[in-house]
Parts: sequence; structure tokens; C-alpha cells
Amino acid sequence: MRKPELVAAIADKADLSQDKAAQALAAILEEMSTALGRDESISLVGFGTFEQRHRAARTGKNPQTGEAIKIKASNTVGFKPGKALKEKVAE
Repeated sequence: MRKPELVAAIADKADLSQDKAAQALAAILEEMSTALGRDESISLVGFGTFEQRHRAARTGKNPQTGEAIKIKASNTVGFKPGKALKEKVAE
């Protein structure tokens, strides 16, 4: 499912116009991004938890030359699915 399809599904289920559904989805995604940028986790009971995770600096290998390279430390987003989501996917 892509974003336009998600907007259409939200509009249909929430009885909203497609524009209002797109605005709601944009607001949700923006707020989630902002919260994760502040290193806050986002828990949606039954769905899952999004959290910022830190990756330590490490040594990697250039696949073309085999040369060792240093990979900088970075932050990324992790997701842990909730029980209800796990059960829904397992059906």
C-alpha cells in the first residue's frame, strides 16, 4: 500500500474528504518524525512502538575493493510490533 491508497482508505473509513485525510496523515507523520527527532518513543497500543536507536561506529568493507572503511555512528528508527499486529499478520 502506498500513501495515496492509505489516504483513500482513511478517507473512506473515517468519512472524510481525501484532502482532510491527507492533511491528517501528514500531521501524524510530521508529529511522529518530530517526536523521534527528540529521542521520544511512540507507543501505539496494539500496533507497536517506534523508537530511535543508536548505531555505534564500526569498520566495514568496500564491496568493490575489499578495502576496510570506517562507518560513522548514526541514529535510526526501530519498530517493535505489538501483540494485536503480530496476531493480525499471523492470520
